[in-house]
This record gives sequence, structure tokens and C-alpha cells, in this order.
Amino acid sequence: MNPEPEQAEAKSESKAPKRRAGVPVWRTGKPDAVLAAAVDVARAAVEGIAKASEIGEHLAARTEGDRVVTHLFESRLPGYIGWQWYAVLTRNSRSKVITVNELGLLPSEDSILAPEWVPWAERVRPEDAHEEDVTEDSVAEDSVPGDAVAEDSAPQGRDAGENADDGADPEENAAAAAGGIPAAASDTDQDDAAARAESRPEGSGRG
Repeated sequence: MNPEPEQAEAKSESKAPKRRAGVPVWRTGKPDAVLAAAVDVARAAVEGIAKASEIGEHLAARTEGDRVVTHLFESRLPGYIGWQWYAVLTRNSRSKVITVNELGLLPSEDSILAPEWVPWAERVRPEDAHEEDVTEDSVAEDSVPGDAVAEDSAPQGRDAGENADDGADPEENAAAAAGGIPAAASDTDQDDAAARAESRPEGSGRG
């Protein structure tokens, strides 16, 4: 048995071009004669969704089934060069009344298409995940510097003054207030002020 024919068939199958996603596969066969001749009907239908200047020459009439034909026109729409306008026509059996079923744009083999979608889990590489982890760790370390901790622990504003007053003796503050002596005065000043208060005649007030 000669294995060469089998190897030749395997090579021919492996070399077969892969069909691009989005490009339609047409049925083979002779299209309906009445529908294939209705190029003007198909163009007029496409002009309902596009400007006449955006529709190029007629490219082909391809069969979709029994009495179903798709007419293709060149696309001159900016950004869609290589695409094709299409109009799907059909008719009933033994009838010459043509109906427009569908209109739109189709890509061809020369069209620029987006790459095939890849799931997120397959797009992420091990080195991408490692770089992301390193970035998060560095941000966490830089987010709380030592200076910020020291600043947060220091009292600020009015609260600092209130905290300083908390250490004073309440009885001394009350006695100083009763004698008209400021609480912040020194011991010598407090004695002098008390002596002046005792020597002051009764009933006399401040001038």
C-alpha cells in the first residue's frame, strides 16, 4: 500500500485557508433568474439606508436558497472600504413580485476586522499578574510614610490647648478664680495678689 496519496491529502487539508470570522459562506448553485436580474430593485433598497455616493458597483448575485438571492454592492462608506452592501430579495412561487427581506453591510476577505475575542482568563499572562502584585505592594508601602504617622499623633489647634489645660488642678483653678487671680500666674504673683486683696477696704471695687 502506497502512503503517498494519503500524505498528499493531509497536506492539502492543512494548507486550506481558514475562513475569517464574520465573512459569510455562500451556497453554490444557480440563483433564481428573476431575482438575479433585479439589480435596480436591490440598489434602490440599499439607497434607503445609505447615500447613493456610498454605494459602488454591483459585485454579484448569490443564491441563499430557493427563490432567495443576495445582491452585493461595493461599499464606498468611509471606514468600511472592502465591505459590501447587501440586499436580500425573495419572491413567491410563480410570482414576479419581489420582496426585500434584509439590508446591511457585510465584510469580505479584504475587510479590516477586529481580532477574535479571547476570554480574559486566557489573555492574562503570568508575568502580567506578577507585575500587578508588585505594583500593589509598592503602593501599599508608600501610602503611610513615617512623617505622616508623626503628624497624625501630634495635637493640633484648639484641641492641643484643651489637652494642656486638662493637667491643671481643678481646686487651684477655682481658688484663683474666686480671688480674681489668673490661673496661669506664678506662685509669687498669687501671693502678692492675695495680700492686696486682704488690705483692700470692704466695699471698695475696682476703678
